[in-house]
Amino acid sequence: MANQTSRRSFLGMSAMGFVAAVTPDAMRPMSASTGTTNKMIPNRPGISVRVTAGDQRYAIAPAMIWRAAAEESTSDHVDLNPSQKFQTILGFGGAFTDGTCYTFNRLTPAEREKLFHELFHPSEMGLSTGRICVGSSDYSTKVYSFDEGEPDPDMKRFSIDHDREYILPMLRQARQVNPDLFLLSSPWSPPGWMKFNGTMLGGAMRKHYFPAYALYYQKFLQAYAAEGVPVQALTTQNEVDTDQDGRMPACIWPQEYEIEFVRDHLGPLLESSGVPAKMWMLDHNYNLWGRAMCSLEDVKLRKYSNAIAWHGYVGTPEMMSKVHDAYPEAEMHWTEGGPDYKDPNYLTDWCKWGATFSEILRNWCRSVTSWNLALDEQGRPNIGPFPCGGVVSIHSQTREITRSGQYWALAHYSRAIRRGACRFDSQSKIAGLHHVAFENTDGQQAVALTNPGPAKTIEVRLAGLAASIPLPANSLTTLSWK
Repeated sequence: MANQTSRRSFLGMSAMGFVAAVTPDAMRPMSASTGTTNKMIPNRPGISVRVTAGDQRYAIAPAMIWRAAAEESTSDHVDLNPSQKFQTILGFGGAFTDGTCYTFNRLTPAEREKLFHELFHPSEMGLSTGRICVGSSDYSTKVYSFDEGEPDPDMKRFSIDHDREYILPMLRQARQVNPDLFLLSSPWSPPGWMKFNGTMLGGAMRKHYFPAYALYYQKFLQAYAAEGVPVQALTTQNEVDTDQDGRMPACIWPQEYEIEFVRDHLGPLLESSGVPAKMWMLDHNYNLWGRAMCSLEDVKLRKYSNAIAWHGYVGTPEMMSKVHDAYPEAEMHWTEGGPDYKDPNYLTDWCKWGATFSEILRNWCRSVTSWNLALDEQGRPNIGPFPCGGVVSIHSQTREITRSGQYWALAHYSRAIRRGACRFDSQSKIAGLHHVAFENTDGQQAVALTNPGPAKTIEVRLAGLAASIPLPANSLTTLSWK
């Protein structure tokens, strides 16, 4: 949809107060009984406003103006305090699964170039984090690893040929559009011969294959780097605490296995071979925060890994803060979560995702990486049991591109908050409102406001300044200023 506001939408916004910032009436002082003033601050740049609500998608709204704040304010305000800083941001993005890359590859070169510019170029959404699978996940065309067959502990049979067809080309093209794309790799399962059940579907690892699995991972990282796709970070297992009942590539990793594998095998091997990838532990749900704490207690482990990867399917984001409070030097990253293509609100649930991203960031995460970047209209390719949808949907026949509610939520964050931005304090008592604020490296400040309830007008207050901000019903609003 076009970003320009239609006349009908403009008139609707006017009724809610949008026009107050750009009409002469906005310059008149209000009555003394209100306890406020509309006195403008000279030489103070206006506030850029973007809104997603109703039929608007990341639409330009009239700019707002800072005014001197009254000594007293209503309860409906958000207080911003840029002097109180928190974590810096790595970026926002999604997963380049086998299914996603297969779907991207089905576009014509011209269609794909246009979509990749929209998704990854710094002048557009600027998505800058991506997650790739070490072998097959559930969103794949088939079950596969890079060393199939009988046991091969020396990796003589190792090959990434499967990924050369369309995964590596898609990753290279995305990196051409955004050279700062940061890649995380995660395996869903080791090769079947390393496991008790002999298959990538469910089951558990045989501990005596730890040295072979470390070599397998090293070869993967080296092979990708040789193809022009270096990987900057890794986890050792997607969702360590489930084998998904054997319905898809998966593997149970007890905590002591994960610690021993990273501390005694993979970490030392990558260090000695000069592979620079960072290691993130867990790669599973919030409710496993206790496991994350116990892993970080191991001082020898922290030599190789001082970061936790989180999924948002079970538990609440506040559980990440429990880990941060105990280990403030440990990094937090959110590495998976996506929409359901069968959900009737798949196209319009931006408030759900706006609130999710706000709470993730308010609980110390440095990156937000969604699940599949693209799938078809029925959530395919998919060899697993879950009905996930893509950030975008690309129709299997017409190639029509549909943008999900999660896409529009990502846009409000990734376009305004760039790598190196620092979260700063924002406080509010407005029921139901979700908010998070950042300052970019160029000094631009931004606040994302998610209003899942009825339309309201709030006040944003900053260092003696105030601005009245109308929030449409069920809306995401991003404010930016310098």
